Amino acid sequence: MTLNRFHLPDLPATPWKNGGGVTREIACVPVGSGMADFDWRVSVAQIASDGPFSIFPGVDRVITLLEGGGVHLQSEDGQIEHRLETPLAPFAFAGEAPVHARLLAGDCFDFNSMTRRAVCRASVQIVRAQTEWPSCTQGLFMSVQGHWLLEGQSPEPLMPQQGLWWCDAALAWRLVPQDPDAALLALTLHYH
Repeated sequence: MTLNRFHLPDLPATPWKNGGGVTREIACVPVGSGMADFDWRVSVAQIASDGPFSIFPGVDRVITLLEGGGVHLQSEDGQIEHRLETPLAPFAFAGEAPVHARLLAGDCFDFNSMTRRAVCRASVQIVRAQTEWPSCTQGLFMSVQGHWLLEGQSPEPLMPQQGLWWCDAALAWRLVPQDPDAALLALTLHYH
């Protein structure tokens, strides 16, 4: 079992094919998999211009605004009509939906989770108080605001924009905020 720690600014920034932003990949599981064969993938994207989202058939997506003015998400068929403008409010949609994003007020940064529908599903939650986190075999925590102490097999301190993820090990945690305005993004994967 390996705990994989990360600091967002240290992750490589990959420009989008359409030039509308950049993505910093945090994890792609199984390790070594790519866009065609991942079970789950998480990243933080900077959306810098209006444009379509990439299509991912058979993939469920959850997008969470971290900072910035947000985006208006619309699908051509009218099934998706959502203003992603409230920070830390996860929004789920199907990866095959032809979604167009229009910036509301300048560029923004979003946390993105993608899961292969036939394999697993993701739960994205925002934690703001001390919490006993139930055991799960695959997951991720990222400090969005404030400092956190993650008490598990060993104490793991997190500063803003730091996080950790793991796979293939059942871990339970006590999540302890160190600041009154602390906010932690928590991702849990559930395999079928």
